[in-house]
Amino acid sequence: MNKVIVKICMGTTCFVMGASDLQELSDIIPEKYGDKVEVIASTCLDFCSSSTESQAPYVMVDYDVISKATVEKVLEAIDRKLKHGQK
Repeated sequence: MNKVIVKICMGTTCFVMGASDLQELSDIIPEKYGDKVEVIASTCLDFCSSSTESQAPYVMVDYDVISKATVEKVLEAIDRKLKHGQK
């Protein structure tokens, strides 16, 4: 099974809207999932410019976009991916 890739947008809007709280995923994920999940901080995922209303912060779990992302939403998405072996 391939790794689940989690990209956290750390652009200004996302950071101000809560991505700073998502940084704790870098500590939680290795403990919970081991090497099955990789966390990447991105300078900008560019979803704010394509959205009609602010839904920041954004996180991508593989190719699924999570808007208004929280630690809980991201962990739930990872659990679904790992449980169903989805990519």
